[in-house]
Amino acid sequence: MLLPFFTALRDAKVPVSMKEWLHLMEAMEKDVLGSGPSRKVDDFYHLSRAVLVKDEKHYDRFDQVFGKVFAGIESVSAGEDLTTDIPEDWLRLLTEKYLTDEEKAQIEAQWASLGGFEKLMETLKERLEEQKGRHEGGNKWIGTGGTSPFGHGGYNPEGVRIGGPGKQGRAVKVWEKREYRNLDDQVELGTRNIKVALRRLRRFARQGAPDELDMDATIDGTARQGWLDIHMRPERRNTIKVLMFLDIGGSMDAHVKMCEELFSAAKTEFKHLEFFYFHNCLYEGVWKDNRRRHTEKIPTWELLHKYPADWRAIFVGDATMSPYEVTMPGGSVEHWNEEAGAVWLKRATQQWDKVAWLNPSPERYWNYSPSVAMIRELVDERMYSLTLEGLEKAMRALAK
Repeated sequence: MLLPFFTALRDAKVPVSMKEWLHLMEAMEKDVLGSGPSRKVDDFYHLSRAVLVKDEKHYDRFDQVFGKVFAGIESVSAGEDLTTDIPEDWLRLLTEKYLTDEEKAQIEAQWASLGGFEKLMETLKERLEEQKGRHEGGNKWIGTGGTSPFGHGGYNPEGVRIGGPGKQGRAVKVWEKREYRNLDDQVELGTRNIKVALRRLRRFARQGAPDELDMDATIDGTARQGWLDIHMRPERRNTIKVLMFLDIGGSMDAHVKMCEELFSAAKTEFKHLEFFYFHNCLYEGVWKDNRRRHTEKIPTWELLHKYPADWRAIFVGDATMSPYEVTMPGGSVEHWNEEAGAVWLKRATQQWDKVAWLNPSPERYWNYSPSVAMIRELVDERMYSLTLEGLEKAMRALAK
């Protein structure tokens, strides 16, 4: 019964060997999961992943195959309730309100007078203290489908999204524990031109142990000495060192494929590459693994002290966010940041003077987002579109 699962994993290029598969079969025969009604598909998911997957970067492809093969039997656990202590029925979207442009304009004018970010958070605190039940389609309480700035599924120019998916992309803060997956560095590139563009950022030198035959010097020495005179030399390597900061989640979900292609090409082309994830704007912490980003953050100060000024810094993100996320302490949609994102970006550009921001959004849309203009100013106008032309311009600038 499980053979289709094995073949599907192999077809998806998850490197599962026959030895590992036999270990899984042995575990099943010994009733590691127990027997009877206590055995669940969720338990088999964790067991099979632990036995079959050797590298965490294959977790995402494993999850896709597992979900496809065992669809309809039992859903794999999606994790804990992510809406803190707010009752679930308050956030269940039953109806959705559709507004005209005139009605949206009236709502924007109404909430423009609320008083900005600090007043918004203060009002949320008051609502949590006062609200006693569920609300649907209203304009004040925490609920769904209305024009209140608190909840989800409705419309408000600036609000706090609590539970449910984002639809308008206007939330200035998101109250939930969002999970993102890591970018796959083994993705098949749609075009080799990305690699060609990245190769413009190269500076070769011969460093390290002399382990490569120097044919020209060997021929010359042999001719002069009259006997075989072998000369060795260090391998010619690209000495450029690159830090890559990748925006993940939210509006960047639409650009995952393009970013995976860039990430895969960068890991091939740059011998000295360190990468880190962030969300929307650079703050006091970044992370290497999206599954552990809440528990294993790396202080940004640590990077500023660890990597000297000769490293090149490449930021990849659409720079589309609430302006509060750039300018305000506490403006991050996911946590309470003690210092504004602009402060951390300025520190980064002061530490690494060779900086480029690659934006996957079409350049014609940049002027519609105030935050894009802010980020461009903070990186001294060194923002480039994530196109082949933009990549070539960015690599030329970084190579100077």
